[in-house]
Amino acid sequence: MSRFPLTLPEIINKSVVACSRFFKIETLQLKFSNGEQREFERMQGGRSAVLVVPFYDDQTILLIREYAAGTHSYELGFPKGLIDPGESALEAANRELKEEVGFGAKELTELKKVVMAPSYFSSEMTLFMAKDLYQEKLPGDEPEPLEVIKWPLNKVDELLARDDFQEARSISALLLVIKNHK
Repeated sequence: MSRFPLTLPEIINKSVVACSRFFKIETLQLKFSNGEQREFERMQGGRSAVLVVPFYDDQTILLIREYAAGTHSYELGFPKGLIDPGESALEAANRELKEEVGFGAKELTELKKVVMAPSYFSSEMTLFMAKDLYQEKLPGDEPEPLEVIKWPLNKVDELLARDDFQEARSISALLLVIKNHK
């Protein structure tokens, strides 16, 4: 597809410049195939994550309203979370669904793996669609109860227009669900 040869740049040097509980920030000294050298920074996340679009019924999806520290606001989105060690993405999706909306799913369909800002961030998230829900609540790690909101699919345009539904991964998942929903 590309007209240009895709030769990955050589990593000349790599050093950690900062660490937190969730991320490691690295500086990379790179040499490209044309001889150019540049310094890049990237965040290395430790674990991958999942996001689930749950169908309450054939025409209704479930959203959660949750505090988002990055924007210091309450945002609408879909259940999501990290994959625990030894857990598959499918298992994590069902667990997060139980923790955040109080339902498990008999049918989980993987939609796509996505990355956020791949120039700077390494972790991936697997997006799922969940159907045939059954009630089951697991304790979660949220600091306050999450509001669960039923949203009719025939009002997706209204959801996309809302100021509190802006998280790119949730929007991507919603658009994939609309494309794949039968």
